[in-house]
Amino acid sequence: MCGINGILHLDYKPVDQNQLVKMRDVLEHRGPDDKGIYLQNNIGLGHRRLSIIDTSAGGHQPFISENGRYIIVFNGEIYNYQSFYPELKSKGITLKSGSDTEVLLKLYELYGMEMLERLNGMFAFAIWDTLEKKLTLCRDRMGVKPLYYAFHQNTLFFASEQKAIFCAGVPLEISENGMEEYVFNRFVAGENTLYNHVKKLLPGHYMVIDENGKSNTKRWWNLKEQIQNHSPIINPKKWFEETFFDSVKLRMVSDVPVGVLLSGGLDSCSILSALYHQNFKNIETFNISFSEEEHNEYHLAKRITEEYHYQFNHTKLENENLYQNLIETSYFQDEPIMHLNEPHLLAIAKLAKPKVKVLLSGEGADELMGGYVRYKALKNPSLLKIISQISKFETFNKRPRYDKLFRYSKINSDADLVIFNGSNVYPDDINLFYGNKKKPENDYRHQILKEAKELYPKDLQRQALYFDQHTYLCSLLDRNDRCTMGTSIECREPFLDQRLVAGLGTLDSKWMFTGKKGKFILKTTMEDKLPKEIIDFRKIGLSAPWGSYLLKFPRFTDELENFAKSDIFNMPFMENIDGQKLVAEIRKGNTKILPYVMPLFMLHKWQKHYYNKFI
Repeated sequence: MCGINGILHLDYKPVDQNQLVKMRDVLEHRGPDDKGIYLQNNIGLGHRRLSIIDTSAGGHQPFISENGRYIIVFNGEIYNYQSFYPELKSKGITLKSGSDTEVLLKLYELYGMEMLERLNGMFAFAIWDTLEKKLTLCRDRMGVKPLYYAFHQNTLFFASEQKAIFCAGVPLEISENGMEEYVFNRFVAGENTLYNHVKKLLPGHYMVIDENGKSNTKRWWNLKEQIQNHSPIINPKKWFEETFFDSVKLRMVSDVPVGVLLSGGLDSCSILSALYHQNFKNIETFNISFSEEEHNEYHLAKRITEEYHYQFNHTKLENENLYQNLIETSYFQDEPIMHLNEPHLLAIAKLAKPKVKVLLSGEGADELMGGYVRYKALKNPSLLKIISQISKFETFNKRPRYDKLFRYSKINSDADLVIFNGSNVYPDDINLFYGNKKKPENDYRHQILKEAKELYPKDLQRQALYFDQHTYLCSLLDRNDRCTMGTSIECREPFLDQRLVAGLGTLDSKWMFTGKKGKFILKTTMEDKLPKEIIDFRKIGLSAPWGSYLLKFPRFTDELENFAKSDIFNMPFMENIDGQKLVAEIRKGNTKILPYVMPLFMLHKWQKHYYNKFI
């Protein structure tokens, strides 16, 4: 687990070592244990190392092949790397380290990029071929590990985080399309980012760039094709239990301690249970609680940890500490906070840091198995149309969830019902709040929706799952990576094993949506292994009571004054928003405006504590 970066000058000028080192070292939080560079004429590769597998000097990077032809910088873990030992030995290959990086490079030498399909892991890597003068950038199937790049002034820059690219001199310029998508859809989907010059390499893709600047990008893992070509699963429950347990076991491969990020919900408790039933000992769990009872799963996390005789660790985050964590996550994220629980995840990672270097997370279960309440609205779209026409429904219940459902019901097309299912702001709201603004265009979202429709025609719920797996989930994984790596901890997601992702995609919808809360296959698998209270507990997730924070915590009530006069209200498409009026509504306790206010408040904090650092 590491931070990687590099520079390739397409005009053949030598790479400036200071520039390369500056890029590398702004990523020190991703790898405080070791550092290295490779510099040869117009190519430079940098690496910061967090030692997880083979913590000796044998795992030092950049890693150079025995014949000197290939140089790799690698971020991530290949969980099944040891399974290749017999094959490599049969070919007369002797490994000099216990590092998965060496195995990865040997496989590349033998098979090229065809090796990718055999890897079980999370990864982003760059390989420079000194003979053909080609740079290959690659990213794992689901996008667990980030990789950004920019072509600027005849040079390719790449890095694990955008800040390293800005450190190299690429200008920080906000994309208007990117900003609209952030405000309206919560995050920028696909290869685009919030910034004009910076792009993401898409999950399941690799890109080859020759030294003349010619690039070719290939999608090496296509979930739609994986689902279509998957053999039928005869006994879904048996298959799921065996595959899930094996995935959890694989993700315990480590030469350092591994803990569990434990909310108390079904997903993370299932991971803990899988560890317990496979006889893993001395597991540490890490949990955060809230003062508000409706946001709390603390008692469940504590109970299951003690029942399994594991060690429970717990923290709370309020007022000054919350405020400071918000500032820190604004820096680590590189983009304004979008999920609103980033400070809390950072707090858990800080709690875990003295005890472990790796955390297991339940991320991905909701998007794979239909765990969000919002998917229920797609079961019967005609019912939504009826709700939209009931004028009294708006005042029927003041609870935010009902208000959100009423606003969502105003969406007319099936396509928008899927595209906006994970949003808090809908097309009609855009006009009402921002003043005559069109909904943001994003070709990638429509491309993924097209695939979803071809795979699950007329099934809006399954379309939404497939759509979220390529969009919303990517933003969650990026959040997890930034918040944990901000404290030099690696985060692993057992639910995102490719065997589970593809296999679940083939199952009948009853395995997802049966019952009140979805995730039926997980619930039925774990019902004899977890307390009934955990199986039946209402879903909370890591939801944070920001309405309370803004009104009750002095640090935030003070910041509301600055927010009311923020420079963000001078930005394009923000000109119709009155900051003073917004703050007045918040102070009245108007919770209905929180979906609009929170992205703006986080944008305000990001501008103060990130934007001004790099412009």
